[in-house]
Amino acid sequence: MKATGIVRKVDELGRMVIPIELRKTMNIDKNDPVEIYVEGDSVIIKKYEPLCIFCGSSENTLEYNDRTICRNCIKEINSQN
Repeated sequence: MKATGIVRKVDELGRMVIPIELRKTMNIDKNDPVEIYVEGDSVIIKKYEPLCIFCGSSENTLEYNDRTICRNCIKEINSQN
């Protein structure tokens, strides 16, 4: 994990601001979804990228019935019919 030297306090509602320098570096824009998870004793915040439900790829994905599927898996499914 890379130290940034940036420290922020959590407010009374449990919120904190992600500094603009980090948002620019991580390509996080206003209203972008972010994923929050725990790894050991660290809280990890990263830009959310939906993954294909079949292969786990984040490239060339489409949303269908609230599920994410990549074009390669769609082609593979269509070729089996």
